[in-house]
Amino acid sequence: MKKIFYLLFLFFAFFKAEAQIINPVKWEASIEKKSNSEFVLSFKGDIEKDWHVYSQFTPEDGPLPAEFLFHDHKNNYELVGKATESETKREFNDVFGVDEIFFTDKVVFTQLIKQINPEKETIQVELSYQVCKENCISESKYFEFNLKTLKAKEIQAADISNEKTTKKETKTIVEKQPESKKSDSSLYMIFFIAFLSGFAALLTPCVFPMIPMTVSFFTKQSKTKAKGIKNAIIYGVSIILIYVFLGSVITLLFGADALNALSTNVWFNVIFFVLLVVFALSFLGAFEIMLPNSWANKVDRQADKGGILGIVFMALALAIVSFSCTGPIIGTLLVEAASKGGIAPIVGMLGFSSALALPFMLFAMFPGWLNTLPKSGGWLNTVKVFLGFLELALAFKFLSNADLVLQLHWFEREIFLAIWIAIFGTLAFYLFGKITLPHDSPSSSISVGRLSMGLIVLVFTIYLIPGLWGAPLKLISGFPPPMTYSESPYGVGGSNRETASSAKALPDGAHKGPHDIMAFTDYEKGLAYAKSVNKPILLDFTGFACVNCRKMEDYVWSDPRILSILNNEVVLISLYVDDKRELPLEEQYVSEETGKKIKSIGNKWSDFQITRYKANAQPYYIILDTNEKSLNKATGYTPDIAEYEQWLKSGIEQFKK
Repeated sequence: MKKIFYLLFLFFAFFKAEAQIINPVKWEASIEKKSNSEFVLSFKGDIEKDWHVYSQFTPEDGPLPAEFLFHDHKNNYELVGKATESETKREFNDVFGVDEIFFTDKVVFTQLIKQINPEKETIQVELSYQVCKENCISESKYFEFNLKTLKAKEIQAADISNEKTTKKETKTIVEKQPESKKSDSSLYMIFFIAFLSGFAALLTPCVFPMIPMTVSFFTKQSKTKAKGIKNAIIYGVSIILIYVFLGSVITLLFGADALNALSTNVWFNVIFFVLLVVFALSFLGAFEIMLPNSWANKVDRQADKGGILGIVFMALALAIVSFSCTGPIIGTLLVEAASKGGIAPIVGMLGFSSALALPFMLFAMFPGWLNTLPKSGGWLNTVKVFLGFLELALAFKFLSNADLVLQLHWFEREIFLAIWIAIFGTLAFYLFGKITLPHDSPSSSISVGRLSMGLIVLVFTIYLIPGLWGAPLKLISGFPPPMTYSESPYGVGGSNRETASSAKALPDGAHKGPHDIMAFTDYEKGLAYAKSVNKPILLDFTGFACVNCRKMEDYVWSDPRILSILNNEVVLISLYVDDKRELPLEEQYVSEETGKKIKSIGNKWSDFQITRYKANAQPYYIILDTNEKSLNKATGYTPDIAEYEQWLKSGIEQFKK
């Protein structure tokens, strides 16, 4: 009996090891009646530990966003307002160069609908999403909601209404509910950057000289030290409240996520490119951005009245008088913070104003510290010009975004890097005193601090130059366009290599894959070619939006040892499971394995992977002989180059036996 149990245990253990259909999200649908004709549809998902599902707000150039397709929609019901989704997290993805927006642990989508046709009692919805850990899975789930019984259930694709419904007609535009904690790490970073920006604003010609003037005012007006400290605190808090109010107004005007949703909008990016260029030119001395003098005069008259109200107006006077220097910094900060959505503009203004107010408060409390301050002089304008160059460089990021969205290829990676090299190279010359601008003071020498900063900028400029020849430039990852968005995948000077690799005609159905590896995207054509050259097949189940697939290609396949094997010893067949192109109608079918309707090329290859190999995750690699027999155990995401090399060689050795 023990032997029987032992054999059963081994059988199930083997079965578990071989069957790799992964389902890390468990979904539950529900429906709630709001009125006679309005209903709320809810989709709740429990996500396994360490996995995450991507939000509908994930940018198009990144992983696959969640998407709803409402079937049998026309003249039966309509979507009311915008759908909502639960709290998300945000994290920069250096592979795609975008911010990923995703859910962990739990996800909830809700959509309000209005029934138009009383005879239509059921609503069928398709939910497509991507879930990732070390591997990525693209899934579609189908649900049916009964408006009469208020019950919801998961159904098979074959049960979906045959009425043709296009995504253009039914795709839901989603807006997230305002959240108190959209992404803690993102808000902390915004606060930190804003805090540093506040200190930078202090070191400008419009603000720095006002510190001793303000402190002198409090010293003369306050009869006791305690009174002086109290007034200083009120003054500092007033500064913070004024700027936080500005951030609140921005949030209220545009909504918690309006600008976040516009972050890939062409006009949004072009307008802010122009704004930042104007701010930069102002800092460089072309002109000054100033608020009307009448505003400052009216505020000054109120400040002269004294008391708490007078101190508040003094803080407002500081904001107005210093606007020519702080305005461009605040504008840039608000552009960056508002594009993140949520309460980011408020957090940004809190950080900026805290740094701005802190020195005024401390020096008013301890006037003796004024003796330690450096004297005003030409160095203040140097700080202002330095900030102008930084704003000019940042402006081109927005122009690059617009070009990427339109895919015009007018502003490719090489052009972007050339502009940054020119900007930071000019800044280095300026810091070394080789270039002077309108408001610079004449000087026969430069300070040690200015020389040091010039050397740092020069080193950074030199670091950028190899990027023209294809260097990855990981230090600025996410700022320039991706390496694939360039005049040549090899950078400037790579044309000879490209020409050489193009000299050899490609077989039918083949194309240049990553690193110029010859690859097939059709299984039958790749198999036929492998038979003709008698080489083993590397079958690569992948996805356009698969993060770890790109990591494998960028960091493992690029290694000379791996690249040599992929170019010379195997035939690569890459099957993209998220290819959205529809199959011809006569080639569409319902999967016997999953019951899902196979409508697209990606559906076909996903079903092929599940049916034949009992796996649904990507990346997923298999080495086959020309009879389609596996030569070793399949593998997934393998970032260890030596381990992946050994796996490849073991399959190739089996083929040669």
